[in-house]
Amino acid sequence: MANEARPCPCDIGDRFEYGGLGQEVQVEHIKAYVCKPSVSTEKAVIVIQDIFGWQLPNTRYVVDMLAANGYTAICPDFFVGKEPWNPSDDWSTFGEWLKTRDARKIDKEADVVLNYLKQQCSTKKIGVVGFCWGGIVVHHLMMKYPELKAGVSVYGIIRDSDDRYKLLNPTFFIFGEKDNVIPLDQVTLLEQQLKQHCKVDYRVKIYPGQTHGFVHRKREDINPEDKPYIEEARKNMISWLNKYI
Repeated sequence: MANEARPCPCDIGDRFEYGGLGQEVQVEHIKAYVCKPSVSTEKAVIVIQDIFGWQLPNTRYVVDMLAANGYTAICPDFFVGKEPWNPSDDWSTFGEWLKTRDARKIDKEADVVLNYLKQQCSTKKIGVVGFCWGGIVVHHLMMKYPELKAGVSVYGIIRDSDDRYKLLNPTFFIFGEKDNVIPLDQVTLLEQQLKQHCKVDYRVKIYPGQTHGFVHRKREDINPEDKPYIEEARKNMISWLNKYI
């Protein structure tokens, strides 16, 4: 996400050619992509999009990965029909675009998705993962929804709230060492304040040499030097969910 001083310079990265194994569903006023594991489960993970939207193949790849690890996984359209950001859009308009897609004003949609998982999918334990814009959403949700048993915020943090350290359940923050969207001093501050104020388990991890988007917007076969860190971050994400859900 953007630093306050300048627009977000996010590049879409390596757009996967990936069709997906799940299906699109309508959940009240929200469209969503859902993938279920081969064996029935009471565990689910909500996957929250980055600025490029819920239909980005890269994000659906992560949804399917979570399903393969035993979770009902759902990626709702948290923009609720509004257009995602397009890399060809004028970055000078990003600030205005973002104002209509506030990452901390998604509670109505979160309630709908949680109800769907509980009522339609027989889910009893729920976690949440989010990327970039979705990482900010995860940070927000983990301070507000005690029923979310674990959260993984991938290169996304809330910067402008005094309560941002009051996590309700275990939360894992993933960052890249060379992320020019989230400077390391902001990561250091987050970790210092969590250590001082947070009363639940948390983890902050910086992956060497990695840039913004590396977990879901870099292809390890294109960037072999990045492959170990991409794979490690994905394994760490799943391990965190497995530990607490």
